Amino acid sequence: MIRNDALDRLPVRHAVPELLAALDRRGTAVLSAPPGTGKTTLVPLALAGLIGEGPRRRVLVAEPRRMAVRAAARRMAWLLGEEAGGTVGFSVRGERRTGPSTRVEVVTTGILLQRLQRDPELAGVDVVLLDECHERHLDADTAMAFLVDVRATLRPELKLIAASATSDAAAWADLLTVLDGGGPAPVVWSRGEGHGCRVFFEAPPSGIRPAHGTWVDPALLRHVAATVRLALERHEGDVLCFLPGTGEIARTAGMLADADAEVLQLHGRAPAAVQDAVLRGTEPGGRRRVVLATSVAESSLTVPGVRIVVDSGLAREPRTDHARGLGSLATVTVSEATATQRTGRAGREAFGFVYRCWAEASDGGRPRFPSPEIKVADLADFALRAACWGDPTAEGLALLDAPPAGAMTAARSVLGSIGAVDEAGRATERGVRMSRLGLHPRLGRALLDGAPEVGVRRAAEVVALLSEEPPRDYGDDLAAAWRAARRGTDGYGARWKAEARRLERSAAEAMGGGASGTSGTSGTPAASGASARLAGAATSATSAGSAGSAGSAGSAGSAGSATGDDVVAGLVTALAFPERVARAREQGGYLMVSGSGARLGEGSGLRATAWLAVAVADRTARDATARVRLAAVVDEDMARRAAGHLRSTGEEVRWEDGDVVARSVDRLGAVELTVRPLGAKADPALVREALLDGLRREGLGPLRWSREAGELRDRLAFLHRELGEPWPDVADEALVERAGEWLEPELSRAARRADLGRIDAGEALRRLLPWASGEAGRLGELAPERIEVPSGSRIRVEYGGERPVLAVKLQEMFGLAETPRVAGVPVLVHLLSPAGRPAAVTADLASFWRDGYRSVRAELRGRYPKHPWPEDPSAAEATRFTSARLRREG
Repeated sequence: MIRNDALDRLPVRHAVPELLAALDRRGTAVLSAPPGTGKTTLVPLALAGLIGEGPRRRVLVAEPRRMAVRAAARRMAWLLGEEAGGTVGFSVRGERRTGPSTRVEVVTTGILLQRLQRDPELAGVDVVLLDECHERHLDADTAMAFLVDVRATLRPELKLIAASATSDAAAWADLLTVLDGGGPAPVVWSRGEGHGCRVFFEAPPSGIRPAHGTWVDPALLRHVAATVRLALERHEGDVLCFLPGTGEIARTAGMLADADAEVLQLHGRAPAAVQDAVLRGTEPGGRRRVVLATSVAESSLTVPGVRIVVDSGLAREPRTDHARGLGSLATVTVSEATATQRTGRAGREAFGFVYRCWAEASDGGRPRFPSPEIKVADLADFALRAACWGDPTAEGLALLDAPPAGAMTAARSVLGSIGAVDEAGRATERGVRMSRLGLHPRLGRALLDGAPEVGVRRAAEVVALLSEEPPRDYGDDLAAAWRAARRGTDGYGARWKAEARRLERSAAEAMGGGASGTSGTSGTPAASGASARLAGAATSATSAGSAGSAGSAGSAGSAGSATGDDVVAGLVTALAFPERVARAREQGGYLMVSGSGARLGEGSGLRATAWLAVAVADRTARDATARVRLAAVVDEDMARRAAGHLRSTGEEVRWEDGDVVARSVDRLGAVELTVRPLGAKADPALVREALLDGLRREGLGPLRWSREAGELRDRLAFLHRELGEPWPDVADEALVERAGEWLEPELSRAARRADLGRIDAGEALRRLLPWASGEAGRLGELAPERIEVPSGSRIRVEYGGERPVLAVKLQEMFGLAETPRVAGVPVLVHLLSPAGRPAAVTADLASFWRDGYRSVRAELRGRYPKHPWPEDPSAAEATRFTSARLRREG
């Protein structure tokens, strides 16, 4: 029996006629409805013709989260007076409840993508509603791009709706324009706002430190807990409190342990029983509830009894280091759209109250929308889907945001290394099989390549562990976590067993029914043959893989010894993450093949291990090394095989620590396996390049610079500055750039730094003179080493400054009216006393004789009375001697 009274209370019902008319007219629409108005539950029923008078249709509703899928399906079924699985069904990974009479099916966006790639026409589906578009999850963006393509090329009658409470409706409307070229898709607005709510701002105390990585200041959590207590005192009803992650939820729950309310923890990994209990609401006469939740409760869910929302103002977003293949989570300030979504949870059943744990003055500085996942996430899965769709570059897909070029390059590199795409980026047959496993391509590679060696069942079990990280209390040893999952009766253990069974079936199908043989081939070097150690484990695993399903913990436990578990876990993990294979360093910690440093936690049982395959690691911007969360033991042979595409052997000659280092190196990415000095056997061309690199790093210091060489360089620098070409530039950068010219043939004969010190830089510099034009012969004319002064002395010219300098005793310049010039430039004359001390500086001798000489004469005449000091120096005879000697010689 349809619950019309509940349906009539949903404000979105007033927008349904306009939405249906828009779909009939254009086939596409954007639905914008505030939180709590019923767009997720009432609209699909109306589209399917299950309520109202519209035509009967089969409707597919895509939600971003499994919890939302189940909740939406159960709510719609309840509105129809049914149980989920009849007229309204749902499908999530590992669970499907539908039947012949199903008209509305709610699925995750991941399931929708799988169906599109298996059946692009979506046979039998009339309408697809993509819900919560504002969250900008990568799967949702990809699904919409594929749907746009399907409608434009295969099924123009397929109707599409983009729905959200806070999305940028205009952008989605423009995106859907490509379907018929008739302008943007219609936007249908639902103005109902549920029961309304009042917003309070509770600014935290001063001194709260900003979050970084996954760290959140405990003082902020204390403030959130205090705000929850305040809300409980002021208002009736249950509290829904938003926190960024499970760690913050657990710590805040501890702070509220003595609160007069039942504290529940809601997140994606919460046991199904807990999720169901939250969504059932409070039993009559039961205690008030405080539900501490991550972003899973932001949309598509109604938590019964909630009248109060407390918002920490924080959320988690993925970040990816594409160069190293490491992912991490960043704690960020929630966007305006997310804050609005959270606010909408308070007024769904009655007038509500919202407490925002930040200052009102800072509210306007928030971003409008969350960061699109396509901008920050690992794109390997997206790139494989695009390649399988026939658009390897994704340039032809209708996306609100184009994928970053660097991230796509990194993704295609990963896909190429595992054989999922060819050199042109097109999906291979192997890549298509991977895409249908419902796994990240790395995990798909591990399953397909690991199954022939260790058995499908055991490979599926380990991959199931890798696809959803085990709880932290399972420890950081993957093999030990595997055994714990087998024994486990918690929510994780149940999900793991179901996923392992699904993967076992999927892998068997992908491999053509070969469920557990070890003779299958994968087409990659990693699976070309087992080591002796692995072969023993594989034999045990193969028989176990045929024995039963992953759901039988007893039989799984007998599949092999603990050592066998370690080997299998290590192999499968290394196949999934070859760049994360890591070897212990002498100074502690590990070095990954990717080049990243890694460290284990204090007290880890893996610390004595020489090699690891790291399954889960993250590195924040403040960390020098990655933190290992989950890893498995491997040996060097296994590491070589799993990361074989990163192995290289060859000569390495480079400048290191001030000299040439030449060695033969067998390396696995950044990890050096064996090193042997080359000595005189090093390739001369590589040695020459290393020496040039040394000069680039250290400049020209390693060469032998005599005084004459330095003076020649100064003269050439002067000529280049004043006359330009063909006189060479002899600045450090220019000489280093041309070192391969002027240092030959000595450079090619050198083998180490000491040999550079034997090269006479002055002689080498002469090779840069303009010999071909004949100008080299004018060096002495244009920039002479010495100038003859009136006394007959030949005085050295210094060219190291801005102007040439001639330092000469004043008496030796008597009788010279004009300043000497070199290359047309007046020299700067430093006039010295008879004792060689500075007396005056001038670039204009005539002016000095006329205006400056009188005062200098007066001073020097008293100090040096034995020397001549004529009143008219311009007419006097130059001399190097005293007056007495001049008289004797006269």
